[in-house]
Amino acid sequence: MIDIQALKVKILNGGNLTDTEVISLGEISPEQEPELWDAAAEITKAFGSDIFDSCSIINARSGKCPEDCKWCAQASRHHTEIALYPLVDHDTCIELADYNCEQGIGRFSMVTSGRKISGKSLETLCGYYRELSSRHPGMGLCASMGLLEKEDFEKLFEAGVKRYHCNLETAPSYFPTLCSTHTIEDKIKSIKAAQETGMEICSGGIIGMGETMAQRAEFAAALRRVNPVSIPINVLQPIPGTPLEDSPLLTDNEILNTVAIFRMAHPKAVLRFAGGRARMTKETQMKALRIGINGAIMGDLLTTIGAQIADDKEMVKKAGYKFQSASHGDEI
Repeated sequence: MIDIQALKVKILNGGNLTDTEVISLGEISPEQEPELWDAAAEITKAFGSDIFDSCSIINARSGKCPEDCKWCAQASRHHTEIALYPLVDHDTCIELADYNCEQGIGRFSMVTSGRKISGKSLETLCGYYRELSSRHPGMGLCASMGLLEKEDFEKLFEAGVKRYHCNLETAPSYFPTLCSTHTIEDKIKSIKAAQETGMEICSGGIIGMGETMAQRAEFAAALRRVNPVSIPINVLQPIPGTPLEDSPLLTDNEILNTVAIFRMAHPKAVLRFAGGRARMTKETQMKALRIGINGAIMGDLLTTIGAQIADDKEMVKKAGYKFQSASHGDEI
């Protein structure tokens, strides 16, 4: 039986679990689940902030992606019903950023489909970021634009982007079954280039794509290679037209166990609610907020509808967190 208390004490005393210890948490028995959740909750309280970390995203280029990620509605080889457009227009981008800032959202990110953004499209988006930097100096700016290179990150950084998002998606042992057009090592190479530019990293992935609980623990350990300050945890919401459309849904306990393992592996990172919350009960979401979730993507997501911002504010406050304005730091 895994000694969860010993692992908890090690973390609370400033230590880090070994990869072997993290991966072992994927083997706990059902009887140990409440103990794991309580340990993760204690670690969250010890190392986390009581200010909830909020962000929003805009789908800045949609569809026609040449990559073959089995989970994704935007892959051109999948037959899904999503909007297709080459690049979001200036006014739409600025209006959405203005709205999210008014709602008190702390960070704003543009996300583009495809292997990477480049050329005139990158220059256009950098122009948007420069305007947003001036318009909303209190709002953090992020980007998620594929497998960029050092010179691309330098352009984004100069335009005001201080955090880059690139998900590892799943365990290294499982990733090749889900995508053949790029690798986790390709992702890590791009992430390292972003870090060399001075950017923070947001990197997580999706659970419920057919991986085992042990592989979810492996995934949590693997993420430590890129030292993310923010880890979005998406729960697969099977999308018709994708190869994973018939995937069975995870149980509530599988979701909570995953959150707890990620907290044990990343005591100080923000664990962020992302896609898939629509199928989770409010009770499960509240439990996850106690166990380890202390951030969220709010508003609509990329190809599915997210939670309403007002509802999210009410829920996180009920969980004991403060929600502050991005512009002024006032609690709202």
